[in-house]
Amino acid sequence: MYDWANSAFATTMMATVMPIFYSGVAASNLSGTKAEAYWGYTQSIAMLFVAVLSPVLGAVADYMGSKIKFLTMFMLMGAASCAAMAFVGEGDWLLASILLIIGTMGFAGGNTFYDALLADGVPMERRDVVSARGYAYGYMGGGLLLLVNILMLQNFELFGFPTKTFATQMVFITVGIWWFVFSLPLLRSVKEPVKKVKVGFGTALGKGFTRLRGTLRTLKRYPELLKYMASFLFFNDGINTVVIMATIYGQGIGINTDDMIKALLITQFVGFPCTIVFGRLAARFGSKKLLYVSLWFYVVIVILGYFMTTSLHFYLLAIMVGVVQGGSQAISRSIYSGMVPPSKSGEFFGFLSLSSKFSSVVGPLLFSVVATVTGSTRVAILSLIALFVIGIVLLMFVNLTKGRAEALAGDDGAAEA
Repeated sequence: MYDWANSAFATTMMATVMPIFYSGVAASNLSGTKAEAYWGYTQSIAMLFVAVLSPVLGAVADYMGSKIKFLTMFMLMGAASCAAMAFVGEGDWLLASILLIIGTMGFAGGNTFYDALLADGVPMERRDVVSARGYAYGYMGGGLLLLVNILMLQNFELFGFPTKTFATQMVFITVGIWWFVFSLPLLRSVKEPVKKVKVGFGTALGKGFTRLRGTLRTLKRYPELLKYMASFLFFNDGINTVVIMATIYGQGIGINTDDMIKALLITQFVGFPCTIVFGRLAARFGSKKLLYVSLWFYVVIVILGYFMTTSLHFYLLAIMVGVVQGGSQAISRSIYSGMVPPSKSGEFFGFLSLSSKFSSVVGPLLFSVVATVTGSTRVAILSLIALFVIGIVLLMFVNLTKGRAEALAGDDGAAEA
């Protein structure tokens, strides 16, 4: 249900409504391409904060047994920032940027602790299914609210809103309420293992830094995990780049905005059943095999994207992305959860967050450099195949069984308790 809750931020705030509002309203007083540039700077600053804070806070949460508390804090931060966006008007780009930074930190920071809970409360044999179900619920929840939000904007007078700008501000409030309300089932029901020794935050913070330094020194004890992380950083960057650059690429070849928004909705609703199916197939045939299938499917998507010319093609590719996106992310999350020491899950997911945030510049940079050198975005989109192929090759050298054994051997949870 937390995926259902926070996916509203991903669909409405990050992908569709907020970028248009930021450019057309909040930053309407900026000249040239400053609005787009400031949007990029805003995202970069937020991700930098998350990348720096996640590993340390993850270690603190592990030591205090307080992942739920940190998740709650980040959720409230994110939901409140969405609701506060209703006060942003024409020319208020600085306020919008500050709230976006807070909201993005709430979203990405909360996910660090949410993902780590997978290792605490789910048996190994169920993780593929549970992880996939979470992503599937996220597609449905984010898609349903986005559908309502689009109706609010396109028919704002029927909803009693005086202007489209006012309707957009109300949309932001709905995201904050949605995020908060549907987080309650997790916050009320999920319990962490109780720590026998209670410590204050100051003590835990110092211990967090100590544990993080110790983890960095002992990473060599988890060679299979390191190989998997190297693979993950490549193929995950490829997946994220396909998502991030899809709109820009579509605009560049003449696909109109309405079609792209509708395609995003299609992706959400296709992703719901397909992600559940992926989780079940992974439990039956093996998570690594299904991850291979999804990554090769992405290679096909990129190749077809090179030849895309019409809105129909864009819709078909959106359906294909919906088939594998949630499944690939869910399986990769469950695999990682099984290869980290259970007592350090928050710390290791924070470390993964740090690594993936810094590595995520590679895909967009590759796209931009190739587009600049060749003068063709089609060649640029084709270049993303390299990220998937490198990730697949590195994945071939990962032994999951050995990696899980290394994780259990390196677990110090029993000693600390």
